[in-house]
Amino acid sequence: MTTQSPLGILDANTLEELARVICGDDHLYYRKGFQIERFLERAGWQRVPEYNGEYRMEWTLARLIERREEPTDLERVLLRLADPREYLDEPEQLPAVVSAINSFLVYEGARLENPGGRPRIVACDPSLAQPGSQGPAELTAAMTDLIRDRKMADLLQHRLAEARTCYANGAHVAAIIMLGSLLEGVLVQVVRERDASRLGSTSPDKVNLDTLIKTCHTAGWIGADVERFCHELRRYRNFVHPRQEIRDAHTPDRDTLNMCWPVVEAVLNDLAASQPKATATKPTAQPVRPVPRPPSTARPARQS
Repeated sequence: MTTQSPLGILDANTLEELARVICGDDHLYYRKGFQIERFLERAGWQRVPEYNGEYRMEWTLARLIERREEPTDLERVLLRLADPREYLDEPEQLPAVVSAINSFLVYEGARLENPGGRPRIVACDPSLAQPGSQGPAELTAAMTDLIRDRKMADLLQHRLAEARTCYANGAHVAAIIMLGSLLEGVLVQVVRERDASRLGSTSPDKVNLDTLIKTCHTAGWIGADVERFCHELRRYRNFVHPRQEIRDAHTPDRDTLNMCWPVVEAVLNDLAASQPKATATKPTAQPVRPVPRPPSTARPARQS
């Protein structure tokens, strides 16, 4: 049974950018001409013409144009590009490839995701392509810079990624609730690891977010301005209870969410700046936002 593709007819410029990603270069996963032919076959294309030695970009773009009115075939290509099995030799390349595709696919009102290694294409707001609409700003710290417990750092990193997914898909309330959850998780773990005695007789498992915000400010770990806006985020986080949203008579929109993102950014950056010297030299691990990495020197020689 065939299913309808979420993609429409892609713009010519979109196809050209897609061809560039498939071919790869010094910054993205590189494929020789014959490897591109095999890639299309692995993507599920039938009757792929044999690569004839043309320039890789021209040959690849011609194949995409031929199937421009077959969005299901183009969807298969996009999904294969986001499939971890395509990068078994260089798994670190996957985030850079997905990021490169989303930078132009957003103009088509779509976005690639691969949660749990299961690639998919989801609809998104094309306005995300406009400057200042990308949601979270760049952070100066990695989650593992702030939290020693690696399992907890990974979990909170995942919460941040889920908040970004909610943002990209217009789930404003869900994103804000996720950011509030992230804020509470970071603060309680920081208090646990830095000085749990500041909570007095209150167990870290039972302390509320209001107390955590005030405690971290009193300790000098977050600034007064950050504390003030944290309480606003906390109030919106409470919309996890539907009746609270009814009582406030306000439904958060994208503008609300755009004001909440910098609060989380400021908290994480303040916590990084106030990190005790005894733990400040802890090596960093995965950054909060994936960054492209150069390909391995073991890659084959480049082909024009």
